[in-house]
Formats: sequence, structure tokens, C-alpha cells
Amino acid sequence: MLTLQNSESQTDAAGLTTQFRAGRLMSMDAYRGFVMFLMMAEIINLGRVSRLNPESSFWRFLAFNQDHVPWFGCSLHDLIQPSFSFLVGVALPYSMASRAATGRSFGSQFGHAVRRSLILILLGIFLRSVHREQTNFTFEDTLTQIGLGYPFLFLLGYRPNRQVWLALAAILFGYWLAFVLYPLPGPGFDYTAVGVPADWPYHRTGLAGHFNKNSNLAWAFDTWFLNLFPRPKPFLFNGGGYATLSFIPTLGTMVLGLIAGRWLRSGLLPTELLKRFLIAGVLGLVGGWLLTITGISPSIKRIWSPGWVLFSGGWCFLLLAAFYYLIDVRTWRGWAFPLVVIGMNSIAIYVLSHLIDGFIIDTLKIHLGQQVFSVLGDSYKTLLSGTAVLLIFWLMLYWMYKRKLFIRV
Repeated sequence: MLTLQNSESQTDAAGLTTQFRAGRLMSMDAYRGFVMFLMMAEIINLGRVSRLNPESSFWRFLAFNQDHVPWFGCSLHDLIQPSFSFLVGVALPYSMASRAATGRSFGSQFGHAVRRSLILILLGIFLRSVHREQTNFTFEDTLTQIGLGYPFLFLLGYRPNRQVWLALAAILFGYWLAFVLYPLPGPGFDYTAVGVPADWPYHRTGLAGHFNKNSNLAWAFDTWFLNLFPRPKPFLFNGGGYATLSFIPTLGTMVLGLIAGRWLRSGLLPTELLKRFLIAGVLGLVGGWLLTITGISPSIKRIWSPGWVLFSGGWCFLLLAAFYYLIDVRTWRGWAFPLVVIGMNSIAIYVLSHLIDGFIIDTLKIHLGQQVFSVLGDSYKTLLSGTAVLLIFWLMLYWMYKRKLFIRV
């Protein structure tokens, strides 16, 4: 169940609470807070600001990085979900050590992991069903993807490092092989029937064609699986190309985090830790890039291709290295405090940002005037209203932080 905790414990990207062995790693809270802030900032809607200021390259750049790329490639916004998943893996070794220290048996811990998984899945479905006529059974969002893979991650947490690396390789190769063995659509396939223009510029041929939008293995699975649930109309495709089966390679991203978490707990010197993070980051970026340009496994976030696991995982290692170096090595911490406040109550802000952002804007308009956010012109309306919501959210989290109130799963 969701509980309110009054403690000094640490809450990861899915609201999972851990206690760090040798004091708090503030960098983890800050990294997590940074990721949550990027998610919260969607309400600013920089895409609208850019469209209404078409001559501005500044707003165009910011808008690009506040949206997902159409298919191939990567923006800053595309790194939110991988970072969520990665940080869950980082936190796991600490969580397991903390529970083992209290005498919890393996069976008890695994039962807790399964309950945690179910809660995340149900919470994800609940949030996706808000303002709909009936329950929206969908499993491609951040919480459900983490929830589907979490029990397997927990089991891997008990395996030695060599087996963890082998499991990662098996996950990525097995998922890739399943995709390339699924037959390509025939010449008469109607892409428009699955929400993809026939002349869509991101179509690929050959091996890379097995990863095309809404004509791949994951899409075929969902046309069967999602129609097992009650729906207002049959499921034919996901408009963004997202898929349930992405939880399998998402598990790979969490495994990368598990490896990073083990390095953090291993007692390595900071210089050795940073070296490992940087090497892993560069290898991930290069590996993902090579898989993309060769067409073996294009880096596609929306279906979480193996190439994307490596590429986004590389960025996660580099971001972890940056936060760790600045905050825990150089001890430059003052600047990170606003992020820490967010990161320590990530599950709370995840839910709040999905439920009451519109309510806050409407309430401010009622009491401050319907045109309060138009003082700089219509093109900056969402910038002002979104900033106001972000400030209110942060003040709510700060109130909880001061009282040591942390929501966990």
C-alpha cells in the first residue's frame, strides 16, 4: 500500500524507500529531483510558446528538449523514463541490504517486491484512467513498466555480478532476436490503418524495418493482449507507438542501475567510481550509436529497443557521474537543494502532477482573474501558468520535507 513515512530514508524514482549505508548520497536525491522536475515542467508547454514565437531559436531549442522525438534519436525529455528506471536499479542494493539487516527473510522480501510491483502497476493504470469513461488498461507508462519488471530485478539483485551481466545480455539479445524473427509486413500493409502515414519519413527497410512503428512484434502483441481487457472500442494501435512489451528491455535499463548501485556500495574510491561511470557511459553511447547507424537495432525510445537501452543507459551513467562528482565529491550542495526537495518525495509529485495541475491553474484564475496569465501576451500564457504551478508544487514538497513526511510504496 501507499504509506506516509516520517524518517530520514531515501525515496527513489518509483517511490521506493532505501537507507544508504554510509550516510545519504545527496546526489541521488538531486538526480531524481532533476528528472522529476523535467516531468513536472511539461505543464509549461514550451512547444506552444515556440509555435507562437516561430522566429526564436531559443524557444525552439527548449521546445525540442521538452518533447519526445518522433521515432529515432533523443531529446532531454526522452531521458526522463530511462532515468526513472535506472534509479530504481541503483536503489535496490541499498534497499535489500537495509531489509536484510532487519532480519527479513528472502521470502518476505520477495513478497514485498511483488506487492510493490502490483501497486505500481495499478497506480499507473489509475493515473492513465483519469478523466476517462472507464478504466484505461494500458501498460506502457513509467509506473507500470517499472512494476512489470521489478520482481525480476529483485531476483537478479540476489545473483552475483557475472550472472547479472549475463542476464542483461540475454534480455537485450533475446528481445532483439524476437523482433527480427517477427515477419516484416507485406507490400499491401496499410500503415494508415495503424496510425502511420504511408510516406512517414522514419520508415526503414532491411533489418531495421523490424523496428518500424506499429508494424512490429510489440504492436502485434498489444493488438492481442490489450483487447483481453474491457475497452470502449477495440485496440488497434498506440498513437505514439508505445508498447507493453517494452517492460522487458526497460528491465535491462534497471539492471544497468543495479550494477551502478553495486559499484556505489562496494567501497570504491570516488575516483574509481567516476572512472567506471564515465567508461560505462561512453560505451553505452557508442554502442547505441553503432547499433543505430548499422541498422542492427536502431535507438528508439518509444519501443525501448536494445539500442535505446545502451544509448539512454550511457546518458544515465554520465548524469549519475555528474551529480555524484558535483555533490558528493566536490560537496557543492547548495545549488541542488531545490532538486533534493523534489527528489525525496518523487511518488507524491508524480501523482500530484497527474491529478491537480489543472485544478491549481483554474483556482488561480478564479481568485486572481481569468487573464492573470496573459499579462505578457497570449504566447507566454502557459509559461506563466506553468511556472506558478511548479512553484506551488515545490512549496507543497518543501512543507513535507521540513516535516520529514515521505510517501513510499
